[in-house]
Amino acid sequence: MDSTPLINSEGNLNRQGPVGTATQGSTAQRQTEIEGGARTTEPGIEHDEHVHHDEHHEEQNFFQRYIFSTDHKTIAKQFLITGIAWAFIGGALSSIMRLQLGWPESTFEWLQPVLGKWIEAGKLNPEFYLALVTMHGTIMVFFVLTAGLSGTFSNFLIPLQIGARDMASGFMNMLSYWFFFISSVIMFVSLFIETGPAAAGWTIYPPLSALPQAIPGSGAGMTLWLVSMALFIVSQLLGGVNYITTVINLRTQGMSMSKLPLTIWAFFLTAILGLLAFPVLFSAALLLIFDRSFGTSFFLSDIYIAGQALPHTGGSPILFQHLFWFLGHPEVYIVIMPAMGIVSEVMATNARKPIFGYRAMIGSLLGITLLSFVVWGHHMFVTGMNPFLGSVFMFLTLIIAVPSAVKTFNWLATLWRGNIRFTTAMLFAIGFVSLFISGGLTGIVLGNSALDIQMHNTYFVVAHFHLVMASSAIFGLFAGVYHWFPKMFGRHMDEKLGYVHFWSTIVGAYCVFMPMHYIGIAGFPRRYYAWTGFNTFSQFADLNKFISLAAILVWLGQFIFLFNFIYGIFRGRRTTQNPWNSNTLEWTAPVVPGHGNWPGAIPSVHRWPYDYSKPGAEHDYIPQNIPYSQTQSSNLPYEKDPAE
Repeated sequence: MDSTPLINSEGNLNRQGPVGTATQGSTAQRQTEIEGGARTTEPGIEHDEHVHHDEHHEEQNFFQRYIFSTDHKTIAKQFLITGIAWAFIGGALSSIMRLQLGWPESTFEWLQPVLGKWIEAGKLNPEFYLALVTMHGTIMVFFVLTAGLSGTFSNFLIPLQIGARDMASGFMNMLSYWFFFISSVIMFVSLFIETGPAAAGWTIYPPLSALPQAIPGSGAGMTLWLVSMALFIVSQLLGGVNYITTVINLRTQGMSMSKLPLTIWAFFLTAILGLLAFPVLFSAALLLIFDRSFGTSFFLSDIYIAGQALPHTGGSPILFQHLFWFLGHPEVYIVIMPAMGIVSEVMATNARKPIFGYRAMIGSLLGITLLSFVVWGHHMFVTGMNPFLGSVFMFLTLIIAVPSAVKTFNWLATLWRGNIRFTTAMLFAIGFVSLFISGGLTGIVLGNSALDIQMHNTYFVVAHFHLVMASSAIFGLFAGVYHWFPKMFGRHMDEKLGYVHFWSTIVGAYCVFMPMHYIGIAGFPRRYYAWTGFNTFSQFADLNKFISLAAILVWLGQFIFLFNFIYGIFRGRRTTQNPWNSNTLEWTAPVVPGHGNWPGAIPSVHRWPYDYSKPGAEHDYIPQNIPYSQTQSSNLPYEKDPAE
């Protein structure tokens, strides 16, 4: 039988089904539909078309291999490295904010070489402080936690864990990164605009974001923010379409939806969330550009500046809030669900136990996906919302806590009596659960409309979402990096440095955000440049210094990770093919897979991904590609190969 080579004569990857597209009619007639809808061929010929022919490779130069690559693994590394760079920038901005909040009456002349004119008479410019708040939130939510987390691991793991050569469209995949990169460059440039970067908060509420003359940060900096976010949304939509298509169409033989790792379920549902929610933010940004530049009044009405009435009538800034939070709340789960999938995989592998409640975990992910679209109003309890409508959003908000609780109990049950290996990845996975519980409990308080009215715009809110979303998601990111680093780079990161990184980060996170709950209950307001004008809050001066010192130390502690990451790439201990004795398909590929992932046949799947510590088994793990015929001593009555 003639076979279709993996690489065509132009050096491009042939993107076929999970095991190839037949080139002859007789072979095409033998193709069958298997469980879950994946395309395959009959046993004995299923992988002939996907044999990897090295002679079809053409020598690639540096730019083709590392810059404009269509290999999903290279693109994943590009997302990761760009996300890490933005994380350090975002952390630096938050450190400057905490310096101001911790020591509001001090002078910061030593920052003059860095901040230039934004230090006036030794003091931080109040308008620049608003810009710091805006840029820190934007960078961390979108560029680090969305692109850096989902972009990295969706790209890297989806083809490897479902048994595909690459994404459905390598070109679209490459474009998704470069749209993100261009968006990043534009956002970075906005930091150096003469009038300053955007300063309307990361939620960019009108009228500050809609009137260029409102404050300096509403000018060119805001325009660049909107352009950057438009390109970022295009990037996310390109990536989301690719992820969804790849999971549906390119699964290998035997990989039904019921045998997918929880990582793939999480990435798949995250992509659906983004595909449905991000266009709403795009429309809001487009209408905002019209208000700013073309005299429309979608979000503006009855505005006065310096006593002069502007010609805007009929618009509503509350409309913008509805549009923004229709994306803004699903965005919370776009950030957290990939981390949930990563933690589930890392935890099962290192507890040496099957994940507890596999189907319940999938059901909870589906529940979160559906409910996340109908709870956006809980961000708007203080906008004059009808109390009955507020009670509906409150009810739905409390309901969405149920699937999250299911996942939490299942993680704890997975740990219970497990033979736990405390790798750095496992520590970060456990830390994720700890932070998720701590931050999630305070979400019950904010989900109650009567209580939220009291807590709104206080540091209680800051503490809540930084624990449950930001810190938790970053811990999931770290767990994934430490766990899959050997597969990415063929080497290990140093475990001892990893332990130092973990303990400094989790202790620091609690030292930063737990006290914020306390001062938030006391009414301490967020987004304020200085609190010294309020005698009520002077009693919290020492606590603010403690929070600021802890935040700065946590940021500095991330340089341990950066050193470990860079050192590991070039000098780390070399890895074996399956260093964690894991079951999923990526560990059946070579130590560092080439373009195409498997040099020969793609392995078939026979079992679910969590056969750990199975009674009667020879080893404490059974990879997905091992047929039941080879594990007779551990098979359950219903476990047998289809041919038997």
